[in-house]
Amino acid sequence: MKKAGAEKKRARRSSAAVKNAAGRDPATDTPPRKQANKKDVFQLFAEKVRDHKDLVSRWAVLQETRVEYFRGKDFVTFLRNHPELKDILESDRHLEVEDIVNVLLTKNLLVRCDRVVKTVRPGKRKLSTWPAHLEIYPDQEFSDNDAFFAWTFVNKRPLWQTLLSLSWPVLTLAICLFPVYPHQAKLLILYSCAGVLLLILCLLLVRALIFGASWILLGRRIWIFPNILAEEATLRELFRFWPKKDEEEKPKLTARFFFAIVAVLAILLLRHHAPDEAARARYQRRVSNIIDDVLEWDPRLALSGMMDSMQSEGNGTDVTNENVTDGMADDVNPSMDEKNDNHNI
Repeated sequence: MKKAGAEKKRARRSSAAVKNAAGRDPATDTPPRKQANKKDVFQLFAEKVRDHKDLVSRWAVLQETRVEYFRGKDFVTFLRNHPELKDILESDRHLEVEDIVNVLLTKNLLVRCDRVVKTVRPGKRKLSTWPAHLEIYPDQEFSDNDAFFAWTFVNKRPLWQTLLSLSWPVLTLAICLFPVYPHQAKLLILYSCAGVLLLILCLLLVRALIFGASWILLGRRIWIFPNILAEEATLRELFRFWPKKDEEEKPKLTARFFFAIVAVLAILLLRHHAPDEAARARYQRRVSNIIDDVLEWDPRLALSGMMDSMQSEGNGTDVTNENVTDGMADDVNPSMDEKNDNHNI
């Protein structure tokens, strides 16, 4: 009974604090001239918190809309580690974390969400830490027990993103003008792109080989660079080398043995049907010819080639006319010779 009474008192105190914070008349605290220019302190607080790098957040789909969200327990830890952010709230800086989030919910700066898939998938031990699909939770109140909160306002775009968006048309035009670049610039771009592509393919191949060997021999799932193919990851998480702890069930021995046999058979099949040296040389020569055509193309060469073709066509027409004329002359000369012979007779 005492515990239930304490929870009721806490709920009443929290609701009263939220009402006082959300329903306070700013005209009583702010002079009339500054009132029009002053922004809501909770709006400023939400923007500051959202831009802070220490608050762990992810992106998900909420009713066919991509939103950025965080977990309730992470928000509690974040404000405990950064209490100076509460100074933005001015007179409401002494509010508890629960009260602050409830005010943000009433001002529609946040919305509480819940995971769409609430059952553990086959082969998993627990639910996903960061679900990819969310739905709106009926009770819009703060909780740190498996609760998710999504930002509802559009975050302002930083200057570097604006400059990057303006550079895309310039980059597209530069790609279209690649055939008219100098030969050295073409070589630099070609080898740079080929090197980056080769690096990515080698990284993915080594990653797959390590995973296959660890899965077959040890029964563990080891992915180096686990976030390298993630759609939503920060730059720091993208190049994180060491994988997370394997939380899935250990694969069965029969499955590991079966895939080991399949891998050996695939290696033997590829080795048996590997191309010989002559086929490799032909393919290399064909690819080299294609690359040379791209690198050596030049507008002046194209114009000179058109002129040469036009001249060759003109020369071919003249030669044909000369041949026709010579043929007609040969046909006329025998008839004249025959007439001369008959006259002599």
